[in-house]
Amino acid sequence: MESWHIFDAAETLRRLRTDPSLGLGLDESRRRLEKEGPNALREARPVRPWRLFLGQFKSPLVTLLLAAALVAGLLGEWIDSIAIAVIVFLNALVGFIQEYHAEKAIAGLQRLTAPRARILRGGRDLQVPAAEVVPGDILLLEAGDLVAADARLLQAADLRVREAALTGESEAVAKDPAAVVNASTPLGDRVNLVFMGTAVTAGTGRAVVTVTGMNTEIGRIATLLETGADTATPLQRQLADFGTWILRASLALVALVFLLGLLRGQGAGPMFLVAVSMAVAAVPEGMPAVVTIALALGVRRMARRRALIRRLPAAETLGGTTVICTDKTGTLTRGEMAVRELYVAGAPFRVTATGVEPCGDAPHAGAYANALREQALVHLGSNNATLYREGTLWKASGDPTEAALLVSARKAAPGLPDEGAGGEVLREYPFDSDVKRHGVLRRLPDGRVRLLVNGAPDLLLDLCSRELGPDGPRPLTADDHRRILEANAAMAERALRVLGSAYRDFEGDFKDFAPGEALPTRAEAERDLVFAGLAGMQDPPRPEAAEAAARCREAGIHVVMITGDHPGTAAAIARELEIAGPGAEAVRGEDLDALDDEALRARVRDVRVFARVTAAHKLRIVNAWRAHGAVVAMTGDGVNDAPALKGADIGIAMGIAGTEVTKQAADLVLADDNFATIVSAVEEGRRVYFNIRKTLQYLLAGNAGELLVMIAALAAGLPLPLLPIHLLWINLITDGLPALVLAADKASPGLMRRGPRPSGEALVNKSFLWGLLGTGLLTAGTSLTAYLLVLQGGDVAAARSAAFDTLVLSEVFRALAYRNNEQPFWHAGFRELFPLLAVAAGVLALQAACHEIGFLKTVLHLRPWTGSSFLMVLGLSVIPLIVLESRKWIRNAGRA
Repeated sequence: MESWHIFDAAETLRRLRTDPSLGLGLDESRRRLEKEGPNALREARPVRPWRLFLGQFKSPLVTLLLAAALVAGLLGEWIDSIAIAVIVFLNALVGFIQEYHAEKAIAGLQRLTAPRARILRGGRDLQVPAAEVVPGDILLLEAGDLVAADARLLQAADLRVREAALTGESEAVAKDPAAVVNASTPLGDRVNLVFMGTAVTAGTGRAVVTVTGMNTEIGRIATLLETGADTATPLQRQLADFGTWILRASLALVALVFLLGLLRGQGAGPMFLVAVSMAVAAVPEGMPAVVTIALALGVRRMARRRALIRRLPAAETLGGTTVICTDKTGTLTRGEMAVRELYVAGAPFRVTATGVEPCGDAPHAGAYANALREQALVHLGSNNATLYREGTLWKASGDPTEAALLVSARKAAPGLPDEGAGGEVLREYPFDSDVKRHGVLRRLPDGRVRLLVNGAPDLLLDLCSRELGPDGPRPLTADDHRRILEANAAMAERALRVLGSAYRDFEGDFKDFAPGEALPTRAEAERDLVFAGLAGMQDPPRPEAAEAAARCREAGIHVVMITGDHPGTAAAIARELEIAGPGAEAVRGEDLDALDDEALRARVRDVRVFARVTAAHKLRIVNAWRAHGAVVAMTGDGVNDAPALKGADIGIAMGIAGTEVTKQAADLVLADDNFATIVSAVEEGRRVYFNIRKTLQYLLAGNAGELLVMIAALAAGLPLPLLPIHLLWINLITDGLPALVLAADKASPGLMRRGPRPSGEALVNKSFLWGLLGTGLLTAGTSLTAYLLVLQGGDVAAARSAAFDTLVLSEVFRALAYRNNEQPFWHAGFRELFPLLAVAAGVLALQAACHEIGFLKTVLHLRPWTGSSFLMVLGLSVIPLIVLESRKWIRNAGRA
């Protein structure tokens, strides 16, 4: 791929075989279109709903459940088979609905491309569909155009192009066709090129198209999106591993039980049924549904906090985030230029209110009011931007720099009329890259003729003979000149873009000229100016970003800025937000090019600011962090952020300022574009994870109790205490309903003052296993006790009924203990406990109904309750709750 920015205009035209005054001929343009193909991005493959739906069945645990449903059906256990199949189907349906609108990133890219282009072809000025533009065409550009293809500039008059969506830089870039830059020059500094999908904000230009379609810079981003693979979230990986472990353990258990039975002389048919029962007991049938619903509830809560989850597992991934790689422009900052400091009449002023809104704290105090007013008149009078209301919001149109000056002028001199400087524009002296200034000659409402100039302070000062003071103009001395340059340098060191302002009131020879008379040339007009002051501009940080960054630090989350903006600006914003330390500097994209992947991995943990980076750089940085085991969230709003968003563990896009590309590549969209919303979403993500973990421990402890009951009876040569339908009822109804309440529980206090869980931490670790084994022994012991007590009477069906009832009630009471692992359940208020108490009451009522309603009593093989049998079951079933709550009391007493 040619580096077109290293060639001058003449060499570019020679290589492309194009006449700059005529453009390509019609026949030649057709030949090139056939050779190069249309100037369009490849369409993304349409998302097929059936593929998304089938993708919900990839989990090993879901596969095991489907196999269990099939085996149960083959054995004639149709109730068991249908129940398991329905649960699996509903779980898949919830996941499918959440993900249906994903995977459309490249289709969003196409919305950024220009539908039509104005070109010079065969010597004629034509409007053609952008898809028909070919390399060698001459583009004719003016304010308001979307650039149709990547092109090398030939001519430009005050041409400025907004490239934020491509490079991340909020300020419109001044283009210079005469520039020839090095091959390693970052994309944002290639001022002799224009790029497909960027917007012309001011001026006019002429450029020769160099590449089209997928060969453009936007096309390269589209290629990264095509080749980038979606990454599984930590929870998805752990659940897949756990499902595989359950699958293997269940198969081993079936084989072991079947062989033991054969060795004891049992028939193959009955033992196969027993083995299947054991497999049913081992599998937590409600787990997929509980996990999915827990995630869905987390998604709903996040939506209420302005964070919209697009992919269900991302709700949990946020809670495990250890690194947030954030774009600067529009994410940490407002995404619009604002004047932050003024220097007028030798005094500095800070503009504290930010944003496009003509109100707020204004630096117009005391003796400097007149001087500030005069500077404001320069900013207003040499300005083509406009402010307008859209509903209750103020917005600006036009060049971002001029819009910032317009807003600042309204703050500095709030009493000025709506028309600002007013009067008639007599002549405009456009911005020129050589003189680096822009001027307007106006006849003011009072009849005076005034020249108003904004430009580079150092060059502008050389044209000034006076300086504006608190009481009006005064002679500009050498000391004044040095002082102003020092103020300019101090602003620049704070990463502010500094503009100087000056004016001249004409008297005598130019005072009374009328339109149509000879107007002064630039050289005649721009002399003996009065220096009016300095304005330091910057895309300011969002007011809430500093607090959000501090909360991330408290939560143990690293924040890394990755931006296409200037290194100095990026480092200054990072230091202001305390993302980076006082002396921190930014690592540039060209520095990354000198590092291979291994060297980048070695260095990435020590860097907090990356600047002047491309889309490929951002993706490399994300991958380097992930290579260290970090769980990485990437935020952004521009096209250049999309590949990294897709490659991160979780991609976060801005909902208002974000491009369609970025939103489609993201897992989470911030509806309010507020960096602080990410912290709220992380808190919800941690809540989801801890709720899922305690719910799984609750479910698996129940499964362990069922298994131990069955294994103990089998080892003792007793009839099976539980039937397969009992096991399925407990797993889906008795355990499932309280599990749903546990999954929706409130967050524990201090959740955001803990560090993130280790990325390699297993969902099921040793403490998890010991806890569920101990609880399983408790519940198995109570159930077996009830079984043996009743079995002494010789009625196996009654003994099974007692064992089943005891296990059911134990599970319901045990849910109260699992709600909080630290405090006794009764420490919670009634409102917090009400959902769990209501579910417990409902399950108990349903269990009582099963003993009385004929159909349920027959299906579950139950005996009616008697007073003595109920009291026995009740007394045994509260033992696990008492033991678990006593353990909390002893542990808390030891800590005290």
